Amino acid sequence: MFSFRLAYIFSYNLFQFCGHTWILANSIARLLTFGRDALADTFYSIGLVMSLCQLLSILELFHIADGIEKARLLPRFVQVMEKNLLLIMVIMVEEIQSKPVVFVLFFLWNILDLLRYTHELLCSMDKPSIAMLWARYTLRIPLYILSVATEVVTIYQTLPYVEATPPKSCSLNSTTSAHIRRPILLMLCLPVLALGASVTVWQLLKERQHRLEKWNKKMKRK
Repeated sequence: MFSFRLAYIFSYNLFQFCGHTWILANSIARLLTFGRDALADTFYSIGLVMSLCQLLSILELFHIADGIEKARLLPRFVQVMEKNLLLIMVIMVEEIQSKPVVFVLFFLWNILDLLRYTHELLCSMDKPSIAMLWARYTLRIPLYILSVATEVVTIYQTLPYVEATPPKSCSLNSTTSAHIRRPILLMLCLPVLALGASVTVWQLLKERQHRLEKWNKKMKRK
């Protein structure tokens, strides 16, 4: 059972690592080749692979609950859900897919995930690296804050495309009501996102302190 779990978590982290490495390489190559024009079709070039990686990240909640991965459930839950919900919004609102903010959002998500999966992959191979440990638990905090700020900008730029339209007739009351609810729901997402990000940053700071202290104690024993 232990060997099966180890093989499973190694395969999962390897798949995510390869997926995010491909996304990063594709994004940089397109940016260097086409310049600013590459920003317009970011979603069409890497959206499918990004969607698959983020969808599979839901499995990590079960990994933590089952004890396969040792991590705090609350910050991981917030990060996984906010990414998937924002991704669903981008998929549903086609007008936002060609915005440069989507490129920045995907790029930050990719860097964050690549730091984490590289570290997890090394740990599953029993070859932990202090450099990757520090990068994962230190660099990801400012990167996460930047990604949340980009998510707020993405929601704000989406609002004009889901704004309510005035009713043309009484028969359209239900349709108009649905249009009215959409921007309100997006506006309500902003304070929820800010609250969730604050709790997550607090949890990440505690986790960073715990992980680095644990590593230092391990090094002193050796």
